[in-house]
Amino acid sequence: MKIELKPNEQVVKAGDSQYMNGSKVNGKLILTNQRIYFKSKSESHSKSNMEIIPVDIKEVIPFKTGFFSNNGMNIVKKDGKELNFKIKDRDTWCKLVNQMY
Repeated sequence: MKIELKPNEQVVKAGDSQYMNGSKVNGKLILTNQRIYFKSKSESHSKSNMEIIPVDIKEVIPFKTGFFSNNGMNIVKKDGKELNFKIKDRDTWCKLVNQMY
């Protein structure tokens, strides 16, 4: 799984993730110094691929995906759209994303 990086763009953190809006789509969440990418592992879910620009982010909210599972990250965009991801090391992800906007 490869993404096209822009000039001077560097990967800060990447990890396996699950996009959880409606259906659950397994993929990879990639944080660079300029944006956030979600890439689906399956070509059949390629319409779930997305790019999130920091200026579009309103807030980042951690949440539980299960009773004891502290691994959910909700990115709320300024247009009101909410993007829910299940990811390991959620607190570090939330901190890094919060530093972007």
